[in-house]
Amino acid sequence: MLLAKLLHVQSPQYFLMEAIVSIAIGILTACGIFLMLRARTFSLVLGLTLLSYAVNLFLFASGRLQMDAPPLIRDGASYADPLPQALVLTAIVIGFGMTAYLVMLALRALSESGDDHVDAKEKL
Repeated sequence: MLLAKLLHVQSPQYFLMEAIVSIAIGILTACGIFLMLRARTFSLVLGLTLLSYAVNLFLFASGRLQMDAPPLIRDGASYADPLPQALVLTAIVIGFGMTAYLVMLALRALSESGDDHVDAKEKL
């Protein structure tokens, strides 16, 4: 274990965790884009939400995934980078505000046009 730390060799569990996070980011992105291409406003809002989750997960993973890292920094200890965590927290708040605004915009369009298609036209 000490030799692995000195040589910076990662355990097989680390590569498995990295693969699972990468696959999750890919699935969230693919589902988000698929839903954004639908013609309904609810699918569009749901797709944007899934895409923002994928971006949040990507930002979080950019801080290097570390197993058994201490939450408090000690002398000589390895620690997780706090900047991606702060970026993700900010992105979650902005994403929630964007989603609330889009839902209200979609409800307004639904009440005025009577249809929830993205390109709804006025009925004469």
